[in-house]
Formats: sequence, C-alpha cells, structure tokens
Amino acid sequence: MLDQYYVRPTTVDRIRRSWIASAIDAYASWLSAQRYRQRSILQRIPIVVAFGEFAKTHGAAEIADLPDHVEPFVLAWVADRSGPKSKAHTRQKMAHCTRNPIRQMLRLAIPGYAGRGRPHLPDNPFERQAPRFFQYLKEEKGLRPASIHHYQFYLRQFATHIERVGVRNVARLTPLILSGFIAQYGPRVDWSTLRNACGSLRVFLRYLHREGAIAKDLSALVEFPQHFRDSGIPRSISWEQVERVLAGIDRRSSSGKRDFAMLGMLATYGLRACEVASLKLDDIDWRNDRIKIRERKAGNTTTYPMATAVGAALIDYIKNARPATTDRHVFFRTLAPYEPIGSAAVTARATFYIRKAGIQVPRPGSHTLRHSCVQRLVDANFSLKHIGDYVGHRNASSTQIYAKIAVERLRTVALGDGEEVL
Repeated sequence: MLDQYYVRPTTVDRIRRSWIASAIDAYASWLSAQRYRQRSILQRIPIVVAFGEFAKTHGAAEIADLPDHVEPFVLAWVADRSGPKSKAHTRQKMAHCTRNPIRQMLRLAIPGYAGRGRPHLPDNPFERQAPRFFQYLKEEKGLRPASIHHYQFYLRQFATHIERVGVRNVARLTPLILSGFIAQYGPRVDWSTLRNACGSLRVFLRYLHREGAIAKDLSALVEFPQHFRDSGIPRSISWEQVERVLAGIDRRSSSGKRDFAMLGMLATYGLRACEVASLKLDDIDWRNDRIKIRERKAGNTTTYPMATAVGAALIDYIKNARPATTDRHVFFRTLAPYEPIGSAAVTARATFYIRKAGIQVPRPGSHTLRHSCVQRLVDANFSLKHIGDYVGHRNASSTQIYAKIAVERLRTVALGDGEEVL
C-alpha cells in the first residue's frame, strides 16, 4: 500500500523498518479505503512514524503501550514546530492535526481504544438512589432515546447543583434546594430549556416518591416558568427568501448538490433535521414518485408525493455526488471519512446558507425552513389540522401558534371594523 504513495523506495523501506510498521501499513490501507486524498495521506504517515520512534525512545515495548505516549508526543511535536510568537489557537489546531492521525491508527491497532476524548459523564447521575429510572422512561413511559438523552442532560445539571450545596442523598432534598436549582439554572438558559428541565425534574421526583427514595412527592413544588402561551412568533422567513437561500447554493460542487437537496426537502416538506439525516435509499419510491419519512417525533410514518424539484435534486446528488458505498443512507459527508451526515450538520448547513443570503432571523437553522413551509401552507388557506398532519405534529396545539403568521388576514381584522368576525 505504501508503494502507491511514495516514489522513492528508500522512503518506503524506512517506514517499514519502524517497529510499528504493520500498524502503519494497516492505517495507510484504511485511509485509502476511506478515500482520503493522497495529499492528506502523505501528511499523516510521517506523523505516525515519528510517533512510533518517540514512543520507543520513551520506553514503549509493544503496541499496547502506545496510548500512554500520545499526549507527550503531541506536546513535543507542537513545541518543536511552533515559534515563541505562535498564538494559542494556532498551537491548539496543530495539536489536533497531530493527535488525530495517531488516534485513528491506534483505533485500528488496539481493540477498544477510544482515545482521551471528553471526560465520560455517567448515564445516570443518580445510579445509587434510582438505578432503574431510565429503564422506567423507556419501558413504562415509552420515550425515545433522544428524549431520554434530554433527561440525562437535565439530571446531570441537577446532580451538579445538589452536590455543590452539599447534598449527596436524594432523601435530603427540600423545597429550598429545588427552588435554588431553578433560580440558579433559569437565568443561564432560554425559557423553553428551563421549562424542559422543570418537566424532567418533576417526572424524576414523582418516580423517587413512587420507589420510596423520598418520603414525600416534591414534584408539585417545581413550578414551570411563567410564559404567555403563543407569545412568540415562529422564526419563519418568506417564500421569496427561501428561494433566495436555495439560489445561493453553488450546485457545481458535491457539497452544493447535497445541500441543495437537503434544504429543498426541509422547505418543501417541513421536515426536521433528524428526519433528513436518517433518510435512506429504501425510503424513496421512484416508481410511484413518493418519499417515506419513518419514525417521526410523533411516532408515525408519513408518505409524501415526490415534488419535481426535490426529485431532480436527489437524482443529481445520488448520481453525481454521493459517495459509492454500501450504506443505505442518502446523505453523506463530502470529505473522508465518508459517513452519513448527522442532524447537527443539516442544521449547520441551513444556518450557513440563511446567513449567506443576508437574511436576519432569530436562531437560523433547519427549523427556519420548517416554519417557512408551514407559513406557506397557512397562506394557502390549509386548515391547521391538515398542516399539523403534513409536518408531523403530535397534537393540534403545536400547530395553533402558526395562526399568528397569517399576517394579511390579521391585518384585515386589525384595520377593519371587526363586524365580519362577529
């Protein structure tokens, strides 16, 4: 494999004399299989070769010893190649570019190696007092993994707070501790985040009382933040602005073809980012011109007619830009390693193009195009029930807020004498 990238036989011989030559050769084969560019491979191989020599010099005798030498090597490598005037972010970027190929090689060479990464947080911060809580959420409440992940996040925040105030046993929880958490957490987050945190905490407290971990049900003491229902306006943009966003995508590149197809689906069908990211080739019925969206937030499956523009964009991407892979997902990263794109990336691309078009909207992202789809349906005089079914709302109350974006009809009521609505 190395012969494909190096012209001089002496260079290949020097690499193969390394005591970790087998791991390096396997890594080069993996990079080629993942379709990394030759330039990238030629940059990565010297780093892992130098790492092997560094580790051997500092006492490594077998491949299993290598992880202990990753950070010392990165520090030495960066220090040797950065000047005294180098900025901190430059050194951090250099450290990342040095550490990444070493970790990739070690993941191939050492089974179970994960690298340093972020400190691991416990899945259940209350494992001792409520070990079956998340099993309860899954089996009894029927929550999906994404919802359970939110419970984990909010309970970690609560666990950090009560540990800070010196409480390690939930049996010692008091109304003062609960109100203190809300008062401390509330100013740092948005209203909707605080509402979700309160809801998660109430469910947790009811469960603790049911299991006998606390003597009294304290859930009623956690009050939801006061907020006028439907006081906000959905962060939609006009359809003319949506067309401007789509027109700003350069469809000559692979990423442009992919992004045009993704954003077109967001705007046409009002999909969520996760629904676009999870779309598979098997969900596209070309014979009958239909697209099936499975496992939506409401637990249902929706089948849409294939819009002409969406179908053309998908064909252009799949034929001319999608990587050749056995994975059935539709949308992929455009750079190696070629993996299915995630929902966060879908949101990021939508945000990028909305800002590129110069459109000012609060929190731009994939939901901006979803809201714009609903606004277009409202303007076309569809009922809220039909709109909710179209975009996959769980209940009608989720759709009611969109009645406020019927601007022209509301303006008529405001400027008229009001008799027509009596």
